[in-house]
Amino acid sequence: MAWPTDETKLARARALMKEQDLDALVVRAPDNVVYLSNYWCMKGYDIVVFPREGQPTLIALEPQLAEAQRNSWTSDIRLFKGYDERDPRPPQYRSLDLALDVLRQRSLTGKIAVELNMGTQSADRMVGEPTTPTQNFFDGFRKIARAVIDATPLLNEARAIKTPQEIERMKLANELAALAMEYARDHVRPGMKESEVGAMYEGFVHSLGIGYKGKVEMARAFTLVWSGKGIATFTATGNRPVQEHEPTLLEIWVCADGYWTDLTKNLCPGELTPEYERLLDLLLKVFHEAVGFTRDGASFPELDRLVRARIAEGGYPGQPSHPICHGVGARAHEFPYAHQAGSGSMRNGMVLAIEPGIYWPGGGGLRVEDNFLITENGTEKLCSYPDDFRLAQSRSSTHA
Repeated sequence: MAWPTDETKLARARALMKEQDLDALVVRAPDNVVYLSNYWCMKGYDIVVFPREGQPTLIALEPQLAEAQRNSWTSDIRLFKGYDERDPRPPQYRSLDLALDVLRQRSLTGKIAVELNMGTQSADRMVGEPTTPTQNFFDGFRKIARAVIDATPLLNEARAIKTPQEIERMKLANELAALAMEYARDHVRPGMKESEVGAMYEGFVHSLGIGYKGKVEMARAFTLVWSGKGIATFTATGNRPVQEHEPTLLEIWVCADGYWTDLTKNLCPGELTPEYERLLDLLLKVFHEAVGFTRDGASFPELDRLVRARIAEGGYPGQPSHPICHGVGARAHEFPYAHQAGSGSMRNGMVLAIEPGIYWPGGGGLRVEDNFLITENGTEKLCSYPDDFRLAQSRSSTHA
């Protein structure tokens, strides 16, 4: 979807480039392509050459020309074919050749930065099979540039602080996430399979999200759904039945045109059991203390220590097994991360997912997770669906 050029975001990237005396950034990961050009690629072969001065170049797969022209913040679009009868090589070789040609033509062959150490990358619009560079990609830049450095630290720093436009786009994704959660809450029934709940949620986002408010071109949702004893970490959605008096947990990633949420929401079609009432009360207390700690200048390692200490005091030492806080933006999981072996402080403009969880041996447990924007006045919760899901009354129960 076309958005005005986010000059604030691009100026931040260029200021960091100037500090490092970089001629250009060259990015291929779909989330960085979105970040620097507003173009969400279909297959992941596309490249942005982003100079410190002057107009960026978008190198795009030929069938995506109309999308690139509609959405990209640059008019300098170079096309490569998926299949070229004159060139038997795979398409990513042709996109690399174009990128190298742009650097030579514009004399951007001094010090450049490419993504040498991504860790993770977001999906392209095909989503099922992320495309990653081969060694040939990296070697190509080393052959023409005086120096090639890793772009990831610079991009992490630039992306950590969100612009007003990025916040607006993330709020659209969070709106879709909340609406889908309300739909799932109203239609879930005891005995439904976990996979049915996930399909219902994901289908709702995809159906409503495309064209949402005239601002979203592509929306997708990805879920993990666990119910009752199936609630755990790092396990797949199964065919377990939804329990009437135990939570069904939805781990949720909603993407709207390349900007993501990372949420965990829960629902229960009946009254919670007493043990789950106690667990939810404990977890919400920890969650709210963590949110209260989150502010400009607060320490990421100290947040991790605080959450884990409070969970241990509640009788669950060593929980949870996953990170309790990380950034969200053009990826669902991105820099910064809160962990005790790390460092760093929170800053106004960051969007953080805060996610304490407690899991019982043998299955069952809970996680609470929401996305928060750090502002001068505290934190702003981006998803309207309540974290205390006991407050989320379904329409069916309201009309009973």
